[in-house]
Amino acid sequence: MTDPDRNGLEAVDALEITGLAVAYQIRGRERSVLRNLTFRIGAGESYGLVGESGCGKSTVALASVHYLPRNGHILGGNIRIGGRDLLAMNAGQLRQTRATTVAMVYQNPASALNPSLRVGAQIAEIFTNTGANADDAREMAAAMLERVWIADHRLVLDRYPHELSGGMQQRVVIAMALSVNPRLLILDEPTTSLDATVEAEILDLIGQLRQEYATSLLFISHNLAVIARMCDRVGVLYAGALVEEGPTAKIFGDPRHPYSVGLMRCLPNRGRRKDHGRLDTIPGFLPPLGVEIRGCIFAPRCGLAEEICRTDPLPLYDVGKGRSSRCHFHETAQSLPRAKPDGIPAVSAVDRSKPAMLRAIALSKTFGKSRQPVRALGGVSFDLWAGETLGLVGESGSGKTTLARLLLGLTAPDAGGTIELDGETLGETTETRSREQLKSLQIVFQNPDSALNRSHSVRHLIGRALARLARVPPLELAARLRKLTRSVQLADRYLSVRPLQLSGGLKQRVAIARAFAGEPRIVVCDEPTSALDVSVQAAILNLLADLQAKRRVSYIFISHDLGTVRYLSDRIAVLYLGRLMEIGPAERVFSGPHHPYTEALTSAVPTPDGQIGECVRLSGEIPSAINLPSGCAFQTRCPRKLGIICETEEPPLRRGAEIGHEIRCHIPLSELPGKRRKDSDRGRA
Repeated sequence: MTDPDRNGLEAVDALEITGLAVAYQIRGRERSVLRNLTFRIGAGESYGLVGESGCGKSTVALASVHYLPRNGHILGGNIRIGGRDLLAMNAGQLRQTRATTVAMVYQNPASALNPSLRVGAQIAEIFTNTGANADDAREMAAAMLERVWIADHRLVLDRYPHELSGGMQQRVVIAMALSVNPRLLILDEPTTSLDATVEAEILDLIGQLRQEYATSLLFISHNLAVIARMCDRVGVLYAGALVEEGPTAKIFGDPRHPYSVGLMRCLPNRGRRKDHGRLDTIPGFLPPLGVEIRGCIFAPRCGLAEEICRTDPLPLYDVGKGRSSRCHFHETAQSLPRAKPDGIPAVSAVDRSKPAMLRAIALSKTFGKSRQPVRALGGVSFDLWAGETLGLVGESGSGKTTLARLLLGLTAPDAGGTIELDGETLGETTETRSREQLKSLQIVFQNPDSALNRSHSVRHLIGRALARLARVPPLELAARLRKLTRSVQLADRYLSVRPLQLSGGLKQRVAIARAFAGEPRIVVCDEPTSALDVSVQAAILNLLADLQAKRRVSYIFISHDLGTVRYLSDRIAVLYLGRLMEIGPAERVFSGPHHPYTEALTSAVPTPDGQIGECVRLSGEIPSAINLPSGCAFQTRCPRKLGIICETEEPPLRRGAEIGHEIRCHIPLSELPGKRRKDSDRGRA
């Protein structure tokens, strides 16, 4: 491919990978990770790479800069950046290429920043390495921070990374990557841990800077909606092999490989909810590293596979219009049988004629009262009925996790706030709650790695919870253990292994089984699917819905992924700076009329079909809880601010469009915004 580059000369592809094979040496054996991988990224093009964890996406990124770990080896193939052979470069040439031609933005910005150096020093070092003096380098660092939309860029220069929010840290990392004016920018899950509003701002930023710098992108993500918004073309990677490639709109709108079809079906799209039918899942698991399979590597999990798929090598078939598919039956890929029936699952209606099971009344929490008080939560009240899911949404720092900790008794609320279970007041902390009350409320954490002791087997972890919470006699323990693990679809063969040997989805199943060991009545799910692939996420959401239907358990579901919140939740509560801004039925909160903050959250969510709302961008960062704004907590960022009344008077919660729907806003209900959707705009940068 040839295009005019940024200097007006004829440009070659930013990245060209041909026949790449990579293996990791594990226990003395070479285990294949990438298999005969071939793709190219044109000058100024944005290319997306999708697939489940373990498919080799990050290995592609590391190989593209020749930065594999010590046990990684390139067995064959070719990598060219800007027409130059990367594998033929010596150490000095590699350093020069990494410093001037290609840059990478990682998923976790905190790990990419030196915690002991101020931000300004870290960015300025890039410019001093190219010959700038200290004063000029600092000015250039300030200019780069301004370029990535950091308003107080000169103040940020003198801050340490831990003093910045996650979104601000990611902007700093992007500024550092773009400081070398790279021909190719590799982004490895750059928005996975960010809130919807911050994610939208970062994607806007990347899109604008891509145009400004004429930079090509390799965008790696398991968020298909982000890929749909940002990328011109997409490659679908499975077990180290490229199984489909082509224009993003074509691949996502009409996938021609069964694996691509399965990924798209896993998503809770177009307002789908748990009572509309279970999410589809991809049966089985990825093949182990290094396994040699004749024919199609996806055949063991494919509902269309026939004998020819298991025996004959598969080429990449040209399916027209710049698309290719590694499938003998690409013309009928859409007929792939569904892994689960699409019928309506046994979801029981919530009976609100009975008293609420859980009541939170005027819950507040202030930290650091003696010095600088931080008001993390202020006067939050809500009810939760048996068998109901209440979704909690809001940006980081809005008080979601603090509220969860108060409910679980891990943190005591301020005086005046109470929590009632079946009309009985709960103790403020776990030490003052009865055994039955402790059993009634359990939690599933976001990261099962930090919640599961890696030195114990799955049998020990779940069995200990059964013995402690359910007081199961030793003779009955094995039977109850198997019944519980099978209820979360965890095979018996995993009981003897340790968490370190399990995939992310399997570890989360162990965490869910442990939470359900004492037959809880309420389970707090704190971002339980945020780090999971779409296929594993679908299986976990189905599991939670099934367990709720069978056991009438209630959920407090915390997530920044509004698609999963909408799928699982009956009602949604929107928090901002510790204040309850809106609460009501899920579909009403999403469709409106809704609070301006809710409008900003929902409008920021892209979808894989290319439809995005008319995005509402919030100005500035969320204010500090140390110095809360006067009046309405949202007034410093509200695009619909009325004036002095918003600055001086805190609005009360007022009834919204129907019973049970409440909104904290001075704006009259008739003037509040509703759902926005622009079908014709893909919103691609």
